[in-house]
Amino acid sequence: MEYTQKGGVITLTGCDSFNIAETLECGQCFRYEKLSDMEYHIVARGRSLFIRQNGGEVCFSDTDAREFEEIWIPYFDLNRDYRAIKETLAANDPVMRAAVGYAGGIRILRQDPWECLVSFIISQNNNIPRIRKIADTLSKTYGRRLEDGSFAFPTPEELEKATLDDLLACGTGFRAKYIMDAVKNTVSGALDLDSLSKTEEGAARGALMSIKGVGGKIADCVLLFACGRHGVFPTDVWIIRAMRHFYFDDREASITDIHKLAAERFGGYAGFAQQYLYVYAREFLKNL
Repeated sequence: MEYTQKGGVITLTGCDSFNIAETLECGQCFRYEKLSDMEYHIVARGRSLFIRQNGGEVCFSDTDAREFEEIWIPYFDLNRDYRAIKETLAANDPVMRAAVGYAGGIRILRQDPWECLVSFIISQNNNIPRIRKIADTLSKTYGRRLEDGSFAFPTPEELEKATLDDLLACGTGFRAKYIMDAVKNTVSGALDLDSLSKTEEGAARGALMSIKGVGGKIADCVLLFACGRHGVFPTDVWIIRAMRHFYFDDREASITDIHKLAAERFGGYAGFAQQYLYVYAREFLKNL
């Protein structure tokens, strides 16, 4: 991977297995706007970024080399060898070979744990356009205004100002009380989000599930998409369908069975496998 800077634009070349559309639109993040084909605006980690891709060249606008190295290289996981991961997953597994062939440009983002937690709380019984709208409304109402007029996602301390009725007015619905509990526990220090990347996996999952409304799937999403825990395997209805169809001959396998097989088959790459499989399944199982 190599990059050059000219003005406020970083141009990246030689980065294998990186497709911005596949990465942003695979359901792992929500605060992005598609401006045109392969051109997006995102707000993440308190920063606003415009990103455009043309083949193997990716341009990051409104940034500089220091911010690119400190924020965006880790955020997009650009230093990781995804080709090696895909080769390992695809070896002797025709399902994964097809999945990585279909959406091999996905990278696992390293999001802010707080924003990721609240976003996936909002995601319950919801669709992506509505999740994005609610997250944007919370940001515009309580978040910090950035130089370009965008709004950062509100911190726990900023959201602490909101009442239950305030959160309901932002469209959060039944999830409002869960967000309030997350705010209370994070501000008080009962939930230490910064420690989750280093805490034993079961304990980290348990800490997240101590928040009202946070089950195993949401906890695993936060661990995977914000804490670098790449061995977890978030399991929603699409992953259940995919695993049952591709690996259990359409039998009614339990989530415990699915997690056991994922751990045995994918090991520390289970989170990567989950994302490739998720996108593949949504396309090829939608009519089954």
